[in-house]
Amino acid sequence: MLLRKCCLTGENQQLHTFVYGQYRRTWFYVTTTEVPDSSVLKTVTHFSIVLTAKDFNPEKYAAFTRILCRMYLKHGSPVKMMESYIAVLTKGICQSEENGSFLSKDFDARKAYLAGSIKDVVSQFGMETVILYTALMLKKRIVVYHPRIEAIQEFTRTLPALVWHRQDWSILHSYVHLNADELEALKICTGYIAGFVDPEVSNRPDLYDVFVNLADSEITVSQPAKEAMTMGKLHKEIGQLIVQSAEDPEKSDSQVIKDISLKTREILTNLASFAEVSDDGEKPKLSFETLKQKRFPPATENFLCHLAAAEQMLKI
Repeated sequence: MLLRKCCLTGENQQLHTFVYGQYRRTWFYVTTTEVPDSSVLKTVTHFSIVLTAKDFNPEKYAAFTRILCRMYLKHGSPVKMMESYIAVLTKGICQSEENGSFLSKDFDARKAYLAGSIKDVVSQFGMETVILYTALMLKKRIVVYHPRIEAIQEFTRTLPALVWHRQDWSILHSYVHLNADELEALKICTGYIAGFVDPEVSNRPDLYDVFVNLADSEITVSQPAKEAMTMGKLHKEIGQLIVQSAEDPEKSDSQVIKDISLKTREILTNLASFAEVSDDGEKPKLSFETLKQKRFPPATENFLCHLAAAEQMLKI
């Protein structure tokens, strides 16, 4: 699987300096480097260094693998790299070859969550961003296609921020191949954001509820998901809030995320207020009947019902 991801195999003509993704709850970070003539590696033209980790932090592992690459170029032996790897694992620090050092604690997880640009997403998709928001809120399956892996990685890493209250980047699978093993691993996830560089993925409706063609700026909702994804007055309101906030030049990306998050909180607080406490001391659950009595417009009722199910608040 990792050989498929690094760009050293025959069919990959293009060099991707850094790619990352996730497979069965393990993140992989791959840095690929061309070997200069000055290196001790006389018979090698290119190599990749792969780090696997349990956390999502592209900046941290890009910086660390770059240091390991420089060590390998200088010494031509994996021993030095292993020493640094163990130092980071045990002490959270290693010295880099060109004076200076790598510090794990410089790379905060929250920083990694906020590194993408929500404003860029909104400037590309405008009001349609609310389709992505709804899909994420309802834990639907989103597939993103673009021929350039870099474009996919930048776009997909930003999407989980639309549902900031969950702070869950484990739904992100930013580099997937149409390979049986990988697709099987993907299909056991409830909802996900999956990135593909193979245009063939558009002919796989079994893989998505929402298909994003990033190259053509098009979003398509699959037939079976249309009912749950019906848009109404509430969605229009959310869409306008997202667009207004993102278009405000005074606001940073994290302020836009905060605005969206406050709206989400408001919706969830409303939803929680309809829930009834059960006798067995479990957390309050919401019954479909109670929701019906509130006489919301059909699209809003539909959305709230699916949202309650996604948030495990629905009484079955």
